[in-house]
Amino acid sequence: MQKWKKSRSAPQQIGVLLFDGFSNHCLANTVEPLRAANMLSARRLYDWKFLSLSAGPVSSSSGLQVAPHGTLQTSDGNMLMVMPSYGFRMHGGWQTLAGLRAAADRFDTLVGLDTGSWLLALAGLLDGRRATIHWEELTGFTERFPEVDAVRERYVVDRDRITCSGAMAAFDLVLHLIGQDQGQALALEVEQLFMIRGSARSHAGGAGATSGYVNKALALMQEHLEAPLPISEIANRVGRSQKALSVRMQAELGAGPAQVYRRLRLNLARKLVAETDLTVGEVALRAGYDDPSALTRAFKTEFGVTPRTLRAL
Repeated sequence: MQKWKKSRSAPQQIGVLLFDGFSNHCLANTVEPLRAANMLSARRLYDWKFLSLSAGPVSSSSGLQVAPHGTLQTSDGNMLMVMPSYGFRMHGGWQTLAGLRAAADRFDTLVGLDTGSWLLALAGLLDGRRATIHWEELTGFTERFPEVDAVRERYVVDRDRITCSGAMAAFDLVLHLIGQDQGQALALEVEQLFMIRGSARSHAGGAGATSGYVNKALALMQEHLEAPLPISEIANRVGRSQKALSVRMQAELGAGPAQVYRRLRLNLARKLVAETDLTVGEVALRAGYDDPSALTRAFKTEFGVTPRTLRAL
């Protein structure tokens, strides 16, 4: 499968440190995009484990119990995501702080999700860094930790420390990480799967959200997959020249309008091949190809298999 950016060969190892009172919403918004990235790429790009400070199960704020795969003390990896959510002040004891400080030497990057920023700051792991937290706690966070440059952002990436303001922002953060590590093509596919294209984003520390007119162009492409519009027409409808749209898409998505449009159409074709009994000819028409053989050639170039081969897997 072609990438707009070459992805890593080995899966990233991610530990998700849960505390009693963690948010189901935050957890799902963290791991589901990773699962989707693995599924859409047909590769194990990410492996994750649920961790705790002890070996027993952890209960969410709504009573969901999660049996951890391991403990923080015996785990390492590329990234540790700290997720206390509700009741986070109760988890600031010596065992937590000592565990986080030790983990900073075993994990490449530490991430504070929701109110996890508080625990990282309490352990001294955000000193001299820009950071954010759930906005309801931002004033108290700023007063309690003057050595941290607290900002009102959805998420902040500051070198090997990442902080995030809440459950919805966790999805944005993970989407950003997928785009950064695996390429914007895959991040765009994950966005489409969860039907969030066009949602507002505000963050710091990495690639920005797509421009308003790029979002409009993507929406037009999605609405006209069966009967593709000329790129010049799309540019005209969003109020930009074709060159300006091409330059901006290339900068923000790593590919020009024609490549993006083709990828969207082939994504639809792949979905129809995998989930329906439509003939290749019918799939081709749905994806904007008059000639089934043209679809087959483009499909194999993009995904490495023909539609018939994919259906037989």
